[in-house]
Amino acid sequence: MAEWTYRLRRGPAYLALLRGQARSQASYRTSFVVDLVSNVGATVLDVLTVLVLFRVTRELGGFDRTEAMVMVGLSSAAFAAADLMVGNVESLRQYVRTGLLDAVLVRPLGALPQLLLMDLPLRKASRAVFGAGVLVVALATAELAWTPGRVALAVLTPLAGVVFFGAIFVATASLSFWWIDSGEVGAAFTYGGRDFTTYPMTVYSGWFRALFAYGMGFGFVSYYPALALLGRADPLGLPGWVGWVAPGVALPAAGLAAAVWRFGVRHYRSTGS
Repeated sequence: MAEWTYRLRRGPAYLALLRGQARSQASYRTSFVVDLVSNVGATVLDVLTVLVLFRVTRELGGFDRTEAMVMVGLSSAAFAAADLMVGNVESLRQYVRTGLLDAVLVRPLGALPQLLLMDLPLRKASRAVFGAGVLVVALATAELAWTPGRVALAVLTPLAGVVFFGAIFVATASLSFWWIDSGEVGAAFTYGGRDFTTYPMTVYSGWFRALFAYGMGFGFVSYYPALALLGRADPLGLPGWVGWVAPGVALPAAGLAAAVWRFGVRHYRSTGS
C-alpha cells in the first residue's frame, strides 16, 4: 500500500516534466508546425509503398488491397503511437555513454519514465494521428460484418500493439547497458518489426517468418487480428481463435521488457564522471 501511495505522489512530477516538454517544443510555433508536417512523411511513405505494390499486382500473399490495408492500418496506428510515447528510449545509449544516466538514477523518480518524458518527441504526434486515420479508413472500406466482438478487437488490437512495440523499444534499448553501440541491432527489431507487420505474413517464409512471426510475436500484432476482423481462415493453418487472443501477446512482451530493463539498471556501472 505504501509503495502505491509513493508512486501516486510522483504523478505530479511526471506531469510537470510533460508540461515542460510541451511548452519548450511549442514555444517556436512555426518550427513546431513544420516539424509536425515533415514527421508524418515516414508513415505516409510506408502506406504508399503498399499501395504502389497493388498497382502491379491484384494480390499480395493471397490478400487483396482492402484486406492488406487493414493490416497496414493496425500496424501503422500501433507503431506510430509507440514511437511517439516510447521511441525516444533509444537515447539511452547516449545517456550511458556520457554519464548523464547517473543524474537520472539519483533522482527520486523512476528512471524509465524520466527518460521517456525528458525528450518526448511531440513532433511525432502527426504520425500517430495519421496512423490512426489509416486504420479507420481501412476498417471502413473493408465492409466488415461488425459484431460486439469485432468492435472490441478493433479497439484492443492497436492498443495492444502500442504496448508490444513499446516493449520492443525498451528491451532493445536496454542492450545499451552492456553494449553502447547496439543501436543498429535494436533498429533491426523495432523498425524491422514495423516493416514485418505491415505486410501479410504469407509473403515471408522459412526461418525468417518463424523467428519474427512466432518466435518474437510480430505475427500477432496485425496479421492474426486482421484475419479475425476479416473473417478469413489462416492460409498458414492456425485455428481461427488465434486472431481473437492475439493482442494478449503484449502482456508477456511487456513483462519481458520490464525484466530486462530492471536487470540492466541493477547491473549498470557508473562512468564516474
